[in-house]
Amino acid sequence: MVALKATDLAHAYGKGAMRQKVLENFNLTVESGSFEALMGPSGSGKSTFLHLAAGLAVPSSGRIEIGGHVVTDMSDAAAAKFRRRHVGVVFQDFNLVDSLTVAENVMLPVRLDHGRPDRNRLRELLSRLGLEGKDTRRPAELSGGERQRVAVARALFAGPDVILADEPTGNLDVAASRDLCSLLKSLNGVEKTAVLLVTHDPVVAASASKVHFLKDGHIVAACETEGDAGKVSRTYLDVVR
Repeated sequence: MVALKATDLAHAYGKGAMRQKVLENFNLTVESGSFEALMGPSGSGKSTFLHLAAGLAVPSSGRIEIGGHVVTDMSDAAAAKFRRRHVGVVFQDFNLVDSLTVAENVMLPVRLDHGRPDRNRLRELLSRLGLEGKDTRRPAELSGGERQRVAVARALFAGPDVILADEPTGNLDVAASRDLCSLLKSLNGVEKTAVLLVTHDPVVAASASKVHFLKDGHIVAACETEGDAGKVSRTYLDVVR
């Protein structure tokens, strides 16, 4: 079964002489339950693709499917509703609501969808992510690593088809980055939710089982990581640089 599929995707910014292609002939398939990474240099279109996949923007052409649903055919309102139910997004800058507690941030997508949050699910996730006892704290009272774990809990809370993580270690120190990668790998194994991790760091990419390499707006190669950052780095240099 496929969690996410992009077919013949293209996207550009601007018009006329100012038009800049970001993605072109982009094709990617992420299997359900897998933990995969998308790696490429700055400006290669990594974050643009994640925004398109999350329904936060509309591609110039092509098709994106998540859990069998065609995201690219949805209106803005339908895409927002679909995202709350089927897509978890983890941003580099955490994107938490400062005025809400940890518990309120985690439950926010379900609240916005007028659903009834599962308190047992909340306690389970907070415990699994090392946030037990911190449910009433606000983001300003947490470390960067803790705030990103809150963002991960929020992304997982509704049981989505896929987690889209956009440079989630970008604002973390080395130790917190390592811990977050281990947690994502562990949660992927337990939750069976597909994870697509965008990064430029081979060490972070090696936490995934497979990495896709992006160059000039399209996928040029892929490899099984075997948890080996050196292998990821060598392959990246061979196919991208």
